[in-house]
Amino acid sequence: MTDFSIYGITVKQWLIALGLFAGFFLLGYGVERLVLSRLRRWTLQTAWKFDDVLVNSLSGMIIPVFLLGGLRLSLAQLPLTAELIDGTNKALILGAILLVTVFVARLALAAIARWTGKDGAVLPSLSLVSNIVRIGVYVAGFLMMLQALGLSITPMLTALGVGGLAVALALQETLANLFAGIHLLMSRQVKLGDYVRFESGEEGYITDITWRNTTIRGLHNHIVIIPNSKLASALITNFNMPDTEVGVPVSVGVSYDSDLQRVEAVTLEVAREVMRYVPGGLPEFEPFVRYQEFGDSSIDFTVMMRSEDFYAQYLVRHEFIKRLHVRYNQEGIEIPFPIRTVRIVKE
Repeated sequence: MTDFSIYGITVKQWLIALGLFAGFFLLGYGVERLVLSRLRRWTLQTAWKFDDVLVNSLSGMIIPVFLLGGLRLSLAQLPLTAELIDGTNKALILGAILLVTVFVARLALAAIARWTGKDGAVLPSLSLVSNIVRIGVYVAGFLMMLQALGLSITPMLTALGVGGLAVALALQETLANLFAGIHLLMSRQVKLGDYVRFESGEEGYITDITWRNTTIRGLHNHIVIIPNSKLASALITNFNMPDTEVGVPVSVGVSYDSDLQRVEAVTLEVAREVMRYVPGGLPEFEPFVRYQEFGDSSIDFTVMMRSEDFYAQYLVRHEFIKRLHVRYNQEGIEIPFPIRTVRIVKE
């Protein structure tokens, strides 16, 4: 039975090769299911977070690696011709390069996501950064695969250089947006999650920066899409720099008959209460009052408070106006209606 051959290979040789291949598959499956799962649980208990990145990037890669190794040893048991050996070796090398490329891409993207997720990170976790890294890794892997096949990549790089010049001339606006996006990321003028306002009036949270556009989500849940080149040259107010705290000014007017000293004391009591108990207020901030002018029907002043971010100011202002109105009614402080005195002179 063992002398019977298929394509010149005996049954015994086929069984040995298939046994090795199946054994490596089972070994890889065991490592993937047992060893890697234990490593993942262990990394969750460590303070260093990049070991999580490494283990997660290995997920799904162990079995293919063992399959390549098992295939290589299995083929070594078979009396193949020189042409087949050369072809299979090249195929295995290409498979190994592909696996390494996928692993490096996953590791790099996961590391960037982890690194940029920390406070004070150099780069925000945005589509532009991820796409540049992903394309760079896969292009490098593709060139290595061509080199492994014995193809010279020098003429290709030369052709790409000449063709790249023509493409650059044809895609000037697109490239301008790309480099403007890179400039925005590197200069850290804006980053993911910042609340910004443009000189044209648009405002909202930055949700993404791609190779061409920056996406901004307004408070009314609408989306504003701005080309990166225009964003780089626009006058921008960033409410998250140097920190997220935002001043909350509220304009108030009281009657000319009011005791201004008492008005200021009552107003500050209400403002301190709002800062202490309203979500989004800053208890450590000391509110203050500044009288501004003698208006047409009232003495006008501004109450200055502070919220922890841009969005929280609306609730702070809302609660302050409600509570101040109630307190003024209790204290007998009048907020006058707009009035105008008209004198008629008879001749």
